Amino acid sequence: MTSRSLAAIAALLLCISVSTPAQTATSDWPQWRGPERSGISQEKGLLKQWPKEGPKLLWQVNDIGDGYSTPSVVGSRIYLMSNRGMENEFVQALSTQDGKVIWTTRVGNVGNPNQNPPYPKARSTPTVDGNFVYALGSDGDFVCLDAKNGKIRWQKSLRKEFGGQPHEWAYAESPLVDGDVVVVTPGGEQATIVALNKKTGAVIWKSAVPGGDPAGYASAIVVQAGGRKQYVQFLSKGMVGVDAKTGAFLWRYKEVVKGPAQAFTPVVRGEYVYGGALGIGGGLVRLKADGNEVVAEQVYFERGLPNGFGGAVLVGDYLYGTQSRGGLVAVEFTTGKVKWKAENFGMSSGAYAEGHLYIHDESGDLVLVEATPEGYREKGRFTPPSPPKKKEVGQMSEKAFAHPVIASGRLYIRDLESLWVYDIRASR
Repeated sequence: MTSRSLAAIAALLLCISVSTPAQTATSDWPQWRGPERSGISQEKGLLKQWPKEGPKLLWQVNDIGDGYSTPSVVGSRIYLMSNRGMENEFVQALSTQDGKVIWTTRVGNVGNPNQNPPYPKARSTPTVDGNFVYALGSDGDFVCLDAKNGKIRWQKSLRKEFGGQPHEWAYAESPLVDGDVVVVTPGGEQATIVALNKKTGAVIWKSAVPGGDPAGYASAIVVQAGGRKQYVQFLSKGMVGVDAKTGAFLWRYKEVVKGPAQAFTPVVRGEYVYGGALGIGGGLVRLKADGNEVVAEQVYFERGLPNGFGGAVLVGDYLYGTQSRGGLVAVEFTTGKVKWKAENFGMSSGAYAEGHLYIHDESGDLVLVEATPEGYREKGRFTPPSPPKKKEVGQMSEKAFAHPVIASGRLYIRDLESLWVYDIRASR
């Protein structure tokens, strides 16, 4: 083969590589609330208006098992947690092509089966990091799995090994992987928060947070503020920060535990951290260095701000989320000033991509909303077909609590044993 022929082939391969982009990290949704735990997707070329019946439904499966776990999507696989009965909580990998099961691995039993209201289920979202999947069962069974085949590489019991104390609805945290460390929250006096070697499960540090808080239902985030890299978590007695290197306790913010449950994953920008008090409102603190200490200085705490299980998304200078008593609100992040409120929402979860909010209402409806502080602009609303039946027990019925997932031009929605996948690309 001549040098001219080799050059022609090289040019052709280069052309193919440019015209057909490979799967990128930004098109994956590898953990709770997406690549940065913020609910934000960087994808482009998506629909700006939905048809009346919604985007094109690619496929639906109705037998993935029970649970409130949100999926993670990496490459051609979907990873999620479910349960069948009270003695089989498991992680499974499904194909993004058709939802068929690739592997299933039992993690343990469902935690606190006698909880009230009585909805014991799998709740945690798996975290995918390279060749491994990290998942926390509702009974405190923490596992590292091989992403290829689901084999257990190492495992820990938060209850037995760390004296873990979950709250009424058991463990619901989605593990945080940060570099070589994986962070989870056993709760309790011995090891309120722990950092483990992600490859071996060996303990790096145990943080005994003053007060020995039981675990809440939120998931930790990484924050760089007050001169310290720290992990911020929402515990049963307040939102706290611990030093990322040593686990040393740094600060606590108590206003956000005025509500009955601690399920709001904190939202961060720079030195500012926001948390929601379920059923009441939300508060913003500024983290400032004070000698060798870090102080959480309250900027505001206001009623009626985002505080529901679905958290909030920060887009530009504005925070979007729902209240636990219903209503989607747009809020100026630095002041807490409400710009608008839309009443036609229950307690919902959301994600953001390319100028729009993707809202999964607790009723099961899906809503597309333009993310602008200028006013509420709905761009589509529909109900997925053949939704699961919900149980009615006492004052609180079952809800659609799983968050929306945006990956590779698709919208993934889970509701109990059902999973829908929609094509949301503007052109096909």
